[in-house]
Amino acid sequence: MRAADVMVRNVVTVRPETAVSEAAKLLVDHDVSALPVVDAEGRVVGMLSEADLMRREEIGTEKRRRWWLEAVTPGATLAEEYAKSHGKTVEELMSREVISATEDTTLADIASLFEKHSIKRVPIITDGKLVGIVSRANLVQAVAAASVPSARPGHSDRRIRLDILARLAEQSWTDFGDRNIIVVDGTAHIWGLVGSPQERKALTSLVEDVPGVTAVKDEMIPAY
Repeated sequence: MRAADVMVRNVVTVRPETAVSEAAKLLVDHDVSALPVVDAEGRVVGMLSEADLMRREEIGTEKRRRWWLEAVTPGATLAEEYAKSHGKTVEELMSREVISATEDTTLADIASLFEKHSIKRVPIITDGKLVGIVSRANLVQAVAAASVPSARPGHSDRRIRLDILARLAEQSWTDFGDRNIIVVDGTAHIWGLVGSPQERKALTSLVEDVPGVTAVKDEMIPAY
């Protein structure tokens, strides 16, 4: 399997000039651990993670050292820490080194990136633009889906998945597009939070109706 088979396409992003308080609210509201930072052209210029918000002046968690230890700490380190704890915009806190992948990157290679760089998610980039994101959770979902016995071989699971995602994007009654769908041998696995029993039934019906889907595996978590 490759990144295109599991990635979430409806990615929550921020701009460099976004206020830190607004970015923190997005992390909470969308239950994600990091946000890609994109410029006006959609290019990824950084990543803002939960770790970047741990040492903040407004909650009293900024790093403090004894005077003698601070005296021997490099000035660049002190400056970076000050920006992390007092900065008002995303640009002042974000990590500028972005570890990314393409839609054709194998899941094995993405797993290696997670391990090598101790990160939890990788933005997927095509022609310099952000097109999706793959998280550790998406790899776990793929493992769970792969453990289900095959219903039948030979169909284009990627095409089915794209059709499902396209149909979801057209619906006004759900924001499920920022969750995830994984298709394995015609079986569609629906992952993520769902807002009501009615939405759950409707999502199942929508997926069942997509050509090529032979079964639907409900992996949804109720938020009601």
